[in-house]
Amino acid sequence: MHQRINITLPAETVRLLDRVAPKGDRSRYIDQAVREHAKQSAKAKIRKGLKDAALHRYDEDRQLAEEWFFLEEEAWQDGQRR
Repeated sequence: MHQRINITLPAETVRLLDRVAPKGDRSRYIDQAVREHAKQSAKAKIRKGLKDAALHRYDEDRQLAEEWFFLEEEAWQDGQRR
């Protein structure tokens, strides 16, 4: 189902649209552009969320790794002796 909307674009954007999408094909072109932009925005938001979470946990993760390092090192050396 399609829905008609009325939008206003800057004249330069309309000239650009005329160069890349023939008249009668503008709706399809704009639809694809909006969908692609939305997909890229969603990916960027996920990446930012993952980065923020990793930075937030950095100190805790580093401390945990330091605490377990000696136990892991000892277990590895015991395994090498056998």
